[in-house]
Amino acid sequence: MTLSDPRFISLNLWLNRYFSSDVIPVLISGDASFRRYFRITTADASYIAADSPPQLVPITPFIVLSNSYASAGLTVPKVIASDVEQGFMLLSDLGDTQLLSVLTPLNVGDYYRRALALLPNIAAVVSSTNPDTGMSQALPLYDEDFVRRELGIFTEWLLGRHLQLELSGSEQDLLSQSFDILVDSALSQPKVGMHRDFHSRNLMLQNDQLCVIDFQDAVIGPVTYDAVSLLRDCYVRWPQAMVADLMAQHYRQALEHEFIPQDISLEQYQRWFDLMGLQRHIKAAGIFARLHYRDNKPAYMADIPLTLAYIVDIAQAYTELAPLATWLQARVLPAFTATRDEGDNR
Repeated sequence: MTLSDPRFISLNLWLNRYFSSDVIPVLISGDASFRRYFRITTADASYIAADSPPQLVPITPFIVLSNSYASAGLTVPKVIASDVEQGFMLLSDLGDTQLLSVLTPLNVGDYYRRALALLPNIAAVVSSTNPDTGMSQALPLYDEDFVRRELGIFTEWLLGRHLQLELSGSEQDLLSQSFDILVDSALSQPKVGMHRDFHSRNLMLQNDQLCVIDFQDAVIGPVTYDAVSLLRDCYVRWPQAMVADLMAQHYRQALEHEFIPQDISLEQYQRWFDLMGLQRHIKAAGIFARLHYRDNKPAYMADIPLTLAYIVDIAQAYTELAPLATWLQARVLPAFTATRDEGDNR
């Protein structure tokens, strides 16, 4: 950070109201949005400062959900101070250890079981209370418009902007029919409180305790969404046998907590799970391209091949979606490979 960065200057001025001597925020990360995070170290403790441009990423959802998640028994960053107008927060420090960084084939099963055990607490959060007004408000609904808007990111940013594919009428029909199947499956599921980005980069380890971050986009939505987000992570892939075992754990957990009716079979749950993951990976492939072109974050392009592989593998397991898998293999994967081979960073 430099003296030519006006938000960094403003953040320093704001922070120095809360400390007895000047502090020096050290950038530790940006994320997939426009937020930045800094660590502040004092003689007694360390803290995290968040810089979130209010016109782009308002901080009120984070503040109110932090309280709601903590009340539900989840360990989350505590908001020590905030300035909604400037988009600044002073948070407790949960450390540097993302769950992803410690996972190995030997320990992933145990850690993921522990992570799945957090989902009933998350599922129970269906509203948030503003600490300033005391008013409670239901979380947004992950409805048909929401699902279709996310699927459209794939068409606009990966197929259109990155690959510059001109789709024929039959190709457009194929995508439309495939998306209809995914939308119908998502809407048919029981709805619970949903983190919406529950994966190994958004779980921190502090003294071997799992802590939850990046929950500000929580909604009410399909019961399988967070579980498949974790188990079919966009950033890492684990053996299918292990994923199937952990999926069955979440199925039993959902039955136990009455998040799904008792007459829902494991087979029905798996279809929900698979198609929800398919929708999420289609969306993610589009978002990774958008992060590159719109937000100048090209590193996420390296995560697209895994998301495309997930899409093909799951789609071809379902008769009604197999044509989508065939088309992706014939049209999209070769085009994406060609852009990488050409070093295409348009």
